[in-house]
Amino acid sequence: MPADEEGALQTQVTSEIVLRYHLRWKHRDLDGVMALYHPDVQYNDFFQNRVLGLDELREYVRSSMPRDPDEALEHSDRIRLDGDTAFIQYRITLRGGEGLVSFRASEAITVRDGLIWRVNEYASLVREQPCGSSGNAPRPAASRLGLSPRQLSFMAEDLQHYFERQQPYLDPELDLQRVAKECGYSRNQMSYLLNQVLGQSFYRYVNQARLRHLLAALDAATPPLRIDDLAFAAGFNSLSAFYSCFRQHTGLSPKAYVKQISLRARAQDSP
Repeated sequence: MPADEEGALQTQVTSEIVLRYHLRWKHRDLDGVMALYHPDVQYNDFFQNRVLGLDELREYVRSSMPRDPDEALEHSDRIRLDGDTAFIQYRITLRGGEGLVSFRASEAITVRDGLIWRVNEYASLVREQPCGSSGNAPRPAASRLGLSPRQLSFMAEDLQHYFERQQPYLDPELDLQRVAKECGYSRNQMSYLLNQVLGQSFYRYVNQARLRHLLAALDAATPPLRIDDLAFAAGFNSLSAFYSCFRQHTGLSPKAYVKQISLRARAQDSP
């Protein structure tokens, strides 16, 4: 079979499997969703930093699937296809301990042997609209940059690996142009990935990486803890930005968080 015909056939198979997957999620069919996963499936949840295999997926899907009337899963763009890979975007609203929580998510799905073999999920927390508000949420802009679903998935992985290995966020002067260049992409491509796929601004993405670095340093530090010094060492160039990011991520002020660490250390040292 010619390569172009083989590619078209693979795209058709991918389209049918992913559409079926989408509909089974929409109809809250847990058994139907599970039946579409390959025995060797690998599900990468980059929001929670988790990698799941088939034996863990049933409970994960069950807890992620909307069940109550006020919970919802709304796909926000058409399914985009490229050979054995599909790219979908959606917004999911679930009931948490403090009420409804909403996420904007994107998935790059790879199909093998007629089943879903890989899922790379990128999600970001979004605010709920106040009750009674009108108007629809803006639809994500369609990519005009010639990026296929496969390329978007590779870009997201390249960005993550670059931040983990090179730690560019430690430089307080880091900018989008430098990140794009060192990852091998244009500034517009990297901006599209961050804003439309990962649902984050560049500075929020960078500050979250800085905060993860700082929290790891805090766990390894010995009292007395000078958290402002650690913040600057992690790349923050503004204490107000640091305090805001810290509270959003932990729910505590830096001072309260350090106090908790000190109390835990005392409890461990006491007989």
